[in-house]
Amino acid sequence: MSEQRPARRPVFRARQLPLHVALILGSLVMLLPFAWMLSTSLKGPEQIFTYPPVWVPNPIAWDNYRQAVAAMPFGRFYLNSLIVTTGVTVVQLLTASLAAFAFARLRFRGRDGLFLVYLATLMIPFQVTMIPNFVLVRWLGWYDSYQALILPTAFSAFSTFLLRQTFLGLPRDLDEAARLDGASSLRIWWSIMLPLSGPTLAALAIFVALNSWNEFLWPLIITNAEAMRTLPVGLSTFQGQFKVEWHLLMAGSVIAMLPVLLVYSLAQRWFISGITLSGMGGR
Repeated sequence: MSEQRPARRPVFRARQLPLHVALILGSLVMLLPFAWMLSTSLKGPEQIFTYPPVWVPNPIAWDNYRQAVAAMPFGRFYLNSLIVTTGVTVVQLLTASLAAFAFARLRFRGRDGLFLVYLATLMIPFQVTMIPNFVLVRWLGWYDSYQALILPTAFSAFSTFLLRQTFLGLPRDLDEAARLDGASSLRIWWSIMLPLSGPTLAALAIFVALNSWNEFLWPLIITNAEAMRTLPVGLSTFQGQFKVEWHLLMAGSVIAMLPVLLVYSLAQRWFISGITLSGMGGR
């Protein structure tokens, strides 16, 4: 039995130094707004617009977080965002994976043309479809409901395209072997395609969940009752016509960002693997 070789340590190359420096500087620039948000959330109102800017508050106003939670039904907004984000993510992955399976594996007349038409909807901005969707939701009687918050955003051409590319990369021999064993198309989709596309599904789930969690415009126009507002809409209550409670707004934003950081930190490995396998990483 051959001896196991020790893992090779990465070799430092001088020509890679400019690249690492550029990446570090870029990371600092990206983190700067988040650092300022955290700093502002711990300041008193009198410290926010001081010049020169103060990065480390003195004293630290921890009470801002208590005031932000007490100023509005924060728990209800949080629950609404969790329900809407979970619903949109689950339904969109379900519909997109079924459509992607049909476009990638099933043969029917006009398949490629229909896919191009479906893909062309990516060029239509949301502002164009917003009013027809609003009229349809009102006609169905879904105004101020979870159906209105979830279903109109539960179908995505981008998600379908991403999963179709992944399904096209899987060997067709798997389909043929499963059909010889009597498996139906739904069984192949459920038992073969989805398990083999785990990293892509995880990466797509993160994309969809982040977009749904931060969605502001659609929940704003489709809800009126305070009990149905999501977290981004609820945080807008700190912005008045003549005054903005910046310290409370930033404190609420930090609290709203915590689930996003948690999900990404737990699923980072799947996210990177999914980006690579789907071809979005410039492979």
